[in-house]
Amino acid sequence: MVSFDRAELSQILRIYGRMVSAGEWRDYAIDMLKERAVFSVFRRTSEMPLYRIEKNPKLARKQGAYQVVAAGGLIMKRGHDLANVLQVFDKALALADKA
Repeated sequence: MVSFDRAELSQILRIYGRMVSAGEWRDYAIDMLKERAVFSVFRRTSEMPLYRIEKNPKLARKQGAYQVVAAGGLIMKRGHDLANVLQVFDKALALADKA
């Protein structure tokens, strides 16, 4: 079973907290599956996730173990470094701060 370690969860929850305080996100779920770990972000609990932050160790040597997937299945960013992959949300935070 794949899971996020403490450092990875800390990075993810830091972004999550910033987006919640900006009013963009409201809820999350963590799934630890056989081949990957998924942190899903929701605007409302009853909806499909807005984004999924995934860790898939099988892809670590190829594209990188981490990826951010939008609701429609579009892979927004993937890579070997979680902090670098999570930078995809920096633009959304900058827009939310201006509003």
